[in-house]
Amino acid sequence: MQTISRAIDALNEKIGLYSAYLILPLIGVVMYEVVMRKVFNAPTSWGFEMTVFLYGIHFMLALGDTHRVNGHVQIDIFEARLKPLNRTRLRIITNIFLFIPTMGCLTIWSIKYAITSWGMLELASSSWAPAIYPYKTVMAIGFVLFFLAGVSKLLQDFSSLRSSK
Repeated sequence: MQTISRAIDALNEKIGLYSAYLILPLIGVVMYEVVMRKVFNAPTSWGFEMTVFLYGIHFMLALGDTHRVNGHVQIDIFEARLKPLNRTRLRIITNIFLFIPTMGCLTIWSIKYAITSWGMLELASSSWAPAIYPYKTVMAIGFVLFFLAGVSKLLQDFSSLRSSK
């Protein structure tokens, strides 16, 4: 179990690291758009949409790594009061009954969404009209990575529970 968990964590860490670099082209596109709009009074037809795509890719690919490092917002008023063993049990229960089913469904649906988009070679309904099926594929990949991060956490909690006995 630990080998699987470490492999999932390493994958999410690597993809999270590389997705962080997407902030650089995002800054470049925003700066270009601002200069074109404010200095030359000639806004682009693609600038805003490209920033949405770049930020969306950046966001989706970082989901799993953020979950790996406990970076998502949590409300832990109940968990903080529990003893470590009971905290682990609560995490296992919530992971099995809330996270895994919810993220499993979102993952499956996002994959179907991407497949449907590829099937029709979907384009955005803007004047620029870029292909959006690659972005929907990235969304599906992001949900897969997030789901895998939850599986990794579950395996770690089971391992922790087993070692505490």
